[in-house]
Amino acid sequence: MNVSPLDLRQQRFQTSFRGFNKVEVTAFLQAVADDYEQALRETDRLRQDLSRTEAILNEHREHEKSLKSTLLAAQKLADDIKDGAAGEAHRIIREAQGRSDLMLEKSQARAEDIQREIDGLKLKRRDVETSIEASIQTLRNTLEFVREQETREHDDKILFHRPRHAEMFEVQGSRMDGPEERQDVKAR
Repeated sequence: MNVSPLDLRQQRFQTSFRGFNKVEVTAFLQAVADDYEQALRETDRLRQDLSRTEAILNEHREHEKSLKSTLLAAQKLADDIKDGAAGEAHRIIREAQGRSDLMLEKSQARAEDIQREIDGLKLKRRDVETSIEASIQTLRNTLEFVREQETREHDDKILFHRPRHAEMFEVQGSRMDGPEERQDVKAR
């Protein structure tokens, strides 16, 4: 069953003899609805943050592909020039190799940066999941505590209204016996 904050605010219960206090139930449902609505907003905000971060990550991946493609193009160019002239080719190859090394270092550094960002996002995601799970567990514990308190109060009221055993014995003795036997029962 998927309950929205609006459902919690609009929920009405039937009244019965010795039912729950309407004001307390309404106040509790209002508080739960507010907390639930806040949790939903936070979850939505975190999802939006995650979407933005994934978009940035995809953009970085596209840049990495572009750098790899550039590196491959430079290598092909170097091979073509090598075929054309040996002396000039060696010079161009050295320059291209130097550039490609630099590009490779930059792309490697960028890939490491991206990996660190990915790891950071994973940690953030775990933190958010842990936080949400903790909030859910806290709400469950609170609900169990409230239910337990209500049950105890109900049980205490029942015990308070039960007749005592000795009083029942006196009442039963007075019904069954004559006046003399009642005095014996009271003397005991």
